[in-house]
Amino acid sequence: MRRPLAILICAVLATPALALTPDERLSDPALEARARAISAELRCLVCQNQSIDDSDAPLAKDLRHLVREQLTAGKTDSEIMDFVVARYGEFVLLRPRLSAGTILLWATPFTVLLIAGAALLLRRRRPHVAPEAPLSAAERQALERALE
Repeated sequence: MRRPLAILICAVLATPALALTPDERLSDPALEARARAISAELRCLVCQNQSIDDSDAPLAKDLRHLVREQLTAGKTDSEIMDFVVARYGEFVLLRPRLSAGTILLWATPFTVLLIAGAALLLRRRRPHVAPEAPLSAAERQALERALE
């Protein structure tokens, strides 16, 4: 009883989870390739770490359907991306555009590197403490008397 159950579990786990169902595919291979390229650039708003092309979430399926509707209506790739961004905001893009709203996002890593580099330079330029001067004869005698 355990062996058939183990084989069934392995078979289920070994099959790839394909987000795109056959009924979603377009009949025109060129349009389907464009749809897949656009879907790979859009974030699943449910999963947030996957593109809608990879996600099994119902919202991702709706977005894939929306992209394919727009393609069959004759829209360009940029028009489709602009439509989706207008509807869901910049967060839907896996690679955010460079704009006034995202400049902080793009500039933060470079700013952190500049600050770290400046801190290292200032640390190296800091004057080192000069070595102490040797004791004078009077100081040495006073030290010997104190130690006795």
